[in-house]
Amino acid sequence: MATGWAGDGAVQDQIDATVNDAVQRARQQLRKGPGLKRCEECDAAIPAARRKAVPGVRLCVACQELHDKESHGAGLYNRRGSKDSQLR
Repeated sequence: MATGWAGDGAVQDQIDATVNDAVQRARQQLRKGPGLKRCEECDAAIPAARRKAVPGVRLCVACQELHDKESHGAGLYNRRGSKDSQLR
């Protein structure tokens, strides 16, 4: 049960909004169209199975893993603020 100025379900609404934001960010990063035959970073061949499985692929597996590790930290921060600051 929420107290103070927050209405019932306010915490769940915040959780839902955070999840929806993450889904939207992920959808925006999806590529469309034909993939490259060679990695745009290291020029290694990209197998046909990867091009078929990942539409619009631009990186080989090794370069994609490196890219994912570098960009992983940005998604962990809750930009909506803490639950306590939002609900008081």
